[in-house]
Amino acid sequence: MKKIKKLIMVGVIVLAAGAASVTAFAASSYNTPAEAVAGLTGKTVEAVIAERYETGKSYGTMANEAGKLEAYKAEMLQIKKNILAEKVAAGLLTQERADEIITAIENNQSSCDGTGMLKNGQRMGAGFGGMQGNGRGGFGQCSGLGQAQ
Repeated sequence: MKKIKKLIMVGVIVLAAGAASVTAFAASSYNTPAEAVAGLTGKTVEAVIAERYETGKSYGTMANEAGKLEAYKAEMLQIKKNILAEKVAAGLLTQERADEIITAIENNQSSCDGTGMLKNGQRMGAGFGGMQGNGRGGFGQCSGLGQAQ
């Protein structure tokens, strides 16, 4: 009986720790720009990616055309904050540097029109650009973290 109680307690602790780590990064329900545009516009991720491929439009442009640019920028900021927090936790980035990058993103977003022309992150060395479509990448338009390819 004691072993079962211990097993249950360990399971509860592991479950609680796992739930806490998931909620820490769950402020945004999207992981990529394509997911954010799809979620905000009601399109499928596949349709958004196909539109980008066929038209060459940035994700920011698509969000702007749907009247969702401000919501898109907020989602992209949260996605990037989550990734930067992961990099800080992994020891790949200092919190001070992450804060500098977040400030640059916020400044970039204040003048963002959805075209992705500022490319602020390329000068900051954030290293998140050019990865669209493979998991947690593709941070470009209105991001301050490079340009999505």
